[in-house]
Amino acid sequence: MLITKAILTTRFCLQFSKLLNFLALCSQAVKKFPFYRSLSRWLALSLASFVVACTPTGPQEPAGLNSRYTDEQPALSGDGRYLAFVSNREGSRNILLYDLKSRQYVNLPLLNRRDAIADSPSISNTARYIVYIASDQGRPEVELYDRVTRSIQVLTRGYNGWVRNPSISPDGRYIVFETGRRGQWDIEVIDRGPEIELDRLDGV
Repeated sequence: MLITKAILTTRFCLQFSKLLNFLALCSQAVKKFPFYRSLSRWLALSLASFVVACTPTGPQEPAGLNSRYTDEQPALSGDGRYLAFVSNREGSRNILLYDLKSRQYVNLPLLNRRDAIADSPSISNTARYIVYIASDQGRPEVELYDRVTRSIQVLTRGYNGWVRNPSISPDGRYIVFETGRRGQWDIEVIDRGPEIELDRLDGV
């Protein structure tokens, strides 16, 4: 199905390119003959209507959860709707978020980067907040991703020891992780404070 869509999209782009060339020739004619000015406007409006009519707006087909690549480290949201996990299906180790209700993958802009390896995801009630390990240049950091603001916050910047296995509370306020700063594995807790927008199940 994806290959068919790609072929149709390519054909459409080729036809669209030919039409643009035709319009460019028309624009040259308009400069010489004012009669063609109204004709060019009509063509532009018709083209815009055609593009809008051909834009797919229907529901997407359900996407499968597992793949032939390694999919591991699942984490379930508090409301049971979202599932975060680590996958190497896209050629690098990324965090994916799957909506179990709509059976679709959720877009996570800016979270996965080519220069960092993502690991150990944990998600809040509605998966607004995702906490995970990102290894940039070999050093792991605990990072927090906010799906609403599409922002990333490094929570362990400046830590001397290694960190691993972060976990976020359902409302998104507290984050725990393991740290090796004392030469052994200890547990640390981060309180993001009362001023943050909590990820409540009732949305209040």
